[in-house]
Amino acid sequence: MLDGYLFISNFAQIFKSNLTYMDWLNTLLFDGSSVAHIVLLYSFVIAAGVLLGKIKIFGISLGVTFVLFVGILCGHFGFTGDTPILNFIQDFGLILFVFCIGLQVGPSFFSSFKKGGLSMNVVALGIVVLNIAVALLLYYSLSGRVSLPMMVGVLCGAVTNTPGLGAANEALSQLEYSGPQIAMGYACAYPLGVIGIIGSIIAVKYICRVNLKKEEEEIANQESANPHLKPFMMHLEVHNEAIAGKKLLEIRDMLSRDFVCSRILQNGHVSIPTKDTVFNLGDQLFIVCAEDDSEAIIAFIGSRIEVDWDSQDTPMVSRRILVTQSKMNGKQLGEMHFRTMYGVNVTRVNRSGMDLFASRNLTLQIGDRVMVVGPQDAVERVANLLGNSLKRLDHPNIVTIFIGIFLGILFGSLPVAFPGVPTPVKLGLAGGPLIVAILIGRFGYKLKLVTYTTLSANLMLREIGIALFLASVGIKAGANFVQTVVEGDGLLYVGCGFLITIIPLLVMGVIGRMAYKINYFTLMGLLAGSTTDPPALAYANQAASNNAPAVGYSTVYPLSMFLRILSAQLLILFFAS
Repeated sequence: MLDGYLFISNFAQIFKSNLTYMDWLNTLLFDGSSVAHIVLLYSFVIAAGVLLGKIKIFGISLGVTFVLFVGILCGHFGFTGDTPILNFIQDFGLILFVFCIGLQVGPSFFSSFKKGGLSMNVVALGIVVLNIAVALLLYYSLSGRVSLPMMVGVLCGAVTNTPGLGAANEALSQLEYSGPQIAMGYACAYPLGVIGIIGSIIAVKYICRVNLKKEEEEIANQESANPHLKPFMMHLEVHNEAIAGKKLLEIRDMLSRDFVCSRILQNGHVSIPTKDTVFNLGDQLFIVCAEDDSEAIIAFIGSRIEVDWDSQDTPMVSRRILVTQSKMNGKQLGEMHFRTMYGVNVTRVNRSGMDLFASRNLTLQIGDRVMVVGPQDAVERVANLLGNSLKRLDHPNIVTIFIGIFLGILFGSLPVAFPGVPTPVKLGLAGGPLIVAILIGRFGYKLKLVTYTTLSANLMLREIGIALFLASVGIKAGANFVQTVVEGDGLLYVGCGFLITIIPLLVMGVIGRMAYKINYFTLMGLLAGSTTDPPALAYANQAASNNAPAVGYSTVYPLSMFLRILSAQLLILFFAS
């Protein structure tokens, strides 16, 4: 009897312990208010989504967007969390993503409207406008079968623009929207959107009867950089009697061209000229100027020659120095007086992989690499002045990021009233930080804000932000996804998205080719950039033997991204309110 009692007692304790264990597991997997559950859920959704997104089908992968589909799947099977927590993570991820995009495109946003990129941005603008027009036409032609918010979600998926989806969601929250999650329309339209963009690029080639070999030859003959900025180095001998006995400053004023005389050989002696150095016939000069100005300078000073500067009497060194001192951010080269104060000349500046001519008006930024020529000890002094510490650049400047986010949220919260619109329009958590980030990226140095971040750091923050956003949207949309999409109008969303994708790309692609005479390889990048679609850019890069697609993509990407985010939000606020 005693042995039986002990057996039953021990079994009861074991069973009770197992129940406690199962309660712990049940809490971890299904208790939406548990921090451990939330972290576990997001970790699984993001990890699985990123891994599945690397799978290529016919050479095309969905990338980080697959996080959305994994989130929908988890939400469908009841793995979810408290709505306020999901909303916070979603909004914070969106803010982080759009702000880092703004910092990235900011420096090139305004320059993309200059002569070379104006026509390409006009074509990109036409694509954005036509996307919206087709979406609205479908909405009204379907007589309300697809709600406007859902059509905006389809539009964002059709042009593969996730930040636009975030902006639309944020605008809906301002209107206290309680309908179906528009991420469902986005999820239906996105896969065929990627295929439609690449298919449109291929279709434009056949419609316009493009000769790829001829296009490659045209690209090869074009200048790889802006001749007004590209530095040009040459050795000249003074032959012009009109400048004999003149000072360097006087010669520069007479010529009305900006150039740097890096070294001068006079009477067998090499020195670094100052503005008061007098030129004589037979002097040999090392000149750096903008490529466009080279012929005029040669004609004015004298013929080109060959000089071995290393074999001359005075040892000179040339060295690239990294600008890492924050106090140098925003200073113009002219105000630094490198020649008079340090005895060196600055000939060119490398910024983001491109060499720029070191004009007096060029503004230094953190991360620039400055080419300095002069005696060894003088060059060392300039290196100490500019910083030249790679470790400083590796250290993230999070102050600028959070100051920008702070200002962006304030700016995005400002209400603007429009006649006929019952609700004041706000840029919100997407538009506000985006605009502020673009302005900081371009003009932040004037406020002594260090906007430099390494490409890897910017990409890491962006990927974390977009992954958190997509996971949140997917988890929230998953509960009703099957009922709304599979059993509802899912195929209609797919069809609408495909029309929204291909019609504008085909129309504006042909116009860009026929009317603006844009090189086809550049046009491939333009079409990919106007839809902010990395898979399409990857296809274009594989099809081209040059970097023209990347140039087209980067030229229109800043404006396109800005318009995609802003237009998605304004469509909701103006039409759905």
